[in-house]
Amino acid sequence: MSSQEPLVRVHELDVHYGEQHAVHSLSFEIAPGEVLALLGPNGAGKSSTVRCMLGLQPASGGELFLGPHEIRQNPKAAKRLCAYVPEHGSLYELLTPRETLQLRGRLHGLEEGSIERRSEHLLELFGLGERIDEAVIGFSKGMRQKLVWACALLSQPKILILDEPLSGLDAETTLVLKELLKELRAKGCAILYCSHLLDVVESVADRILILREGRCVAEGPLDQLLSAEREGEDRIGLGELFRSRTESADPVELARRLLDLPGE
Repeated sequence: MSSQEPLVRVHELDVHYGEQHAVHSLSFEIAPGEVLALLGPNGAGKSSTVRCMLGLQPASGGELFLGPHEIRQNPKAAKRLCAYVPEHGSLYELLTPRETLQLRGRLHGLEEGSIERRSEHLLELFGLGERIDEAVIGFSKGMRQKLVWACALLSQPKILILDEPLSGLDAETTLVLKELLKELRAKGCAILYCSHLLDVVESVADRILILREGRCVAEGPLDQLLSAEREGEDRIGLGELFRSRTESADPVELARRLLDLPGE
């Protein structure tokens, strides 16, 4: 992990929807070459935090810097440093992958030659090279998600925001993307990783931040959090830590109760 100035700085972030307080005084930083996993149950404030980082949701209070740019004061410059891979990416279905990446590259101000070279490289990497000129409307969910990834990587972002980024992908592509995250870290990319796949989080994250009802209830390197939580137990995992901090139900007990249906 880098000792340079953080690329992401969130300070005392507050998000309100009317009288509903979605995020309470949330603060965190992400350094170059660091992966921070943002975890929490549904409604914990993860999506609100991400939307603020992308400039899609105005914060009710606090500050949010991407690089040197505060997102509300200089949104255009801040967004140029950032790329986003959502769970369900939005694509123009009548465009081809080539046209999709051309559009994305032009929006980022890339040169035409650079767009073409990077597009061909990325589409080959994701196994879409032979379908570069086919309309997206005929693509499977997994193929579309690969194209969303290609769009995100085209501009070589300094900050990457991932929200369930492996959704719909096959096992081979998932393994490739895990290795890709390592390469991005080595190149100094700051990564925010939101996911419910705790095994993936354990394998890629440098630090964990757990939200509950809009508040940070745990933050730090995974091994330190587990050591602090252990309290005499031989070993606990991220799943046990997550449940203890979010007061989630025991999945084994819940599964048994779901199958214990009343009689006829």
